[in-house]
Amino acid sequence: MKDVKIQLLLLSCLIMIICITPLEAAIPSGIKKTIDDVNKEGPYLGIVVPNAFEMNPLLNSSNFVVNSKLPYLDVQGRRFHLGTVKNQKVIMVMTGLSMLNSGLSTQLLLTLFEIKGIVHFGIAGNANSNLQIGDVTIPQYWAHTGLWNWQRYGDDAQDELAFEAFGDYTRQYGYLNFSDYDVDQKSSGSYLNSVWYQPEEVFPITGTPEVRQHAFWVQVDQNYYNLSQKLEGTNLTRCVNATTCLPRSPVVARVDKGCSANAFVDNAAYRQFLQSKFNITPIDMETAAVALVSLEFGTPFIAIRSLSDLAGGGSAQSNEAAIFSSLAAENCVTVVVKFISLLNY
Repeated sequence: MKDVKIQLLLLSCLIMIICITPLEAAIPSGIKKTIDDVNKEGPYLGIVVPNAFEMNPLLNSSNFVVNSKLPYLDVQGRRFHLGTVKNQKVIMVMTGLSMLNSGLSTQLLLTLFEIKGIVHFGIAGNANSNLQIGDVTIPQYWAHTGLWNWQRYGDDAQDELAFEAFGDYTRQYGYLNFSDYDVDQKSSGSYLNSVWYQPEEVFPITGTPEVRQHAFWVQVDQNYYNLSQKLEGTNLTRCVNATTCLPRSPVVARVDKGCSANAFVDNAAYRQFLQSKFNITPIDMETAAVALVSLEFGTPFIAIRSLSDLAGGGSAQSNEAAIFSSLAAENCVTVVVKFISLLNY
């Protein structure tokens, strides 16, 4: 009987080791305790930004007051900066380039910390001819325009897509036909045929696990969007230096839609297509991933993107971002700080 009790005790210990080890391997116990201590001081406003040149104007400004006890915490390759902006407790993380990095960073932020809302900001290409470089845009909806079903040569818009009958793909959101952009306009069409835009599969925390939902347009938080109207009229920087200035003073513009994909768009034809097909203004590589993760977590979210170039639509031989990215980043931070100052929770 004694041997049986010992065996059961050993088995229980083994089960505990198996269960605990993955968590301890992912987040060391010392860091986990620090995270617990941080959350006791929460909740926080999460600030998510793609790159250092976009983040540093805020991080190094007087508007960001560093937490004196814990300036930052490094977890799984991400650095989470702790501090306050306009008396709001914030945790800011730089994601790195692309949908993958921005999605991973946002999920890590929301999983580890007590976050009450997310403000995402950065620069973007501009597909809207009514706006100029330096303007700061706040779209109401975001889409990931890089998830496609690539149709076989010979099929057309009337032909069912592969796996469409199973609910995996849809023709609801339209397509890009490469033949429309062939130089010689071959009557038989391009072998590349068409790509059909697809919604993401999402699994919200309020849903049933393994029962998918779909999302193409992700709406920002309505309260945040309504509040952003007060940002219109904000004074923004017009000149890079004494000799390089924009044609007019930049403005803050609330717009209909923005999009993201793992492609840097510097192509006039595709810029025009996105604007005419989807009414897109800012084009970037991260926001839709932040939006989708926020949607799944049920976390209030808004994105503020400053226009740094014309996504291939300009007359210059080189992309304008090389000249105006710093100005665009500065203007974006100005608007973000003002937005945070308007939050009263």
